[in-house]
Amino acid sequence: MLHASPSSFEIKPALAKIVCEPNWKWQKRENPMQNYDLFYVWSGEGTVFQNDESFSVGKGSCFLFRPGDHTSASHNPQKPLVLTYIHFDVLEPVNEIPLPYRTVRETLDFEYMLARYVRLFLVHTYGAEEEGQLILKQLMIHLLREDKEKPIEKTVSNQLAEVIHEIANYVKQHPGIQHRVEDLAARAGLSPRYFSIKFKELIGSPVQSYIIKTRIERAQHLLLHAGMNVTEVADALGYRDIFFFSRQFKQYTGQNPSEIR
Repeated sequence: MLHASPSSFEIKPALAKIVCEPNWKWQKRENPMQNYDLFYVWSGEGTVFQNDESFSVGKGSCFLFRPGDHTSASHNPQKPLVLTYIHFDVLEPVNEIPLPYRTVRETLDFEYMLARYVRLFLVHTYGAEEEGQLILKQLMIHLLREDKEKPIEKTVSNQLAEVIHEIANYVKQHPGIQHRVEDLAARAGLSPRYFSIKFKELIGSPVQSYIIKTRIERAQHLLLHAGMNVTEVADALGYRDIFFFSRQFKQYTGQNPSEIR
C-alpha cells in the first residue's frame, strides 16, 4: 500500500471507537470479511480469532483484517476492550500490505491518527473524505515502517526492548513531568547506568536528551496549535524558569519560542 495513491483508498461507513459492553462478543460470521478492517485495541483484555488462529490482545494490539478473512473475538468483562475499527478498500492493485497482526510500538502518533480519523466522520467535518484518505495512507505507512524496521540485536532481549520502548513512549505521553533517569530506570527494574546504556542503544538518543526533545516538541505544538503563550507553555511543561525554557527551546529549534507564534 506504500505506492497506492490516497485517492484510491475507499472509505467505508463502518468505523468507530467503542468501549465494549461486558457481554460483548464478535461472533464468527458465515461470510468472510468483504473489505479491509483496521482493528486496534486501546485497552482491556481479550482474545481475537483470525482464520482460526487465536491472539491474546491488550493495549497496542493491531490487526489488519483482509478481504476473505474469518474473524471473531471475545473479552474479559472485568477488563473490557476499548477499540477502534475502520473498514476501507483500496481501488488499485497493491503489492505491499502491512502484516495481519502486531503490537504497535510507537502508539502516540498512531493513536492520534486513529482518533482524528474517527472524529472527522463523527462531526461531518468539511473535507472529511479527502483528509480521511490521507490519514488511511499514513496509517498504512506507519504499519509498513514498523514491518520494515531492523530486528532488535540478539544481545538485547525482546522483553527488555519492549520495556525500554514503553518507557520512551511514557516520557513522550507525559512531557510535563520532571522525569529523572533514576525514576525511569526504577520503572524498568534496571540500574540507572544500565538503563541509560540500553535506552541510547535502542532509542538512539541519551535519556536526558530524549526527555528534553519530547518537551520541546510538545512546546512547539502548544505554541502553534493551542493558542497558549510562552509563559503558559513553560508552566504547563513544568519549567519553573521561563528564561531557562526559552534558552533550551532556542538550543533545540534555533528560534525563540516567541518567534513561532
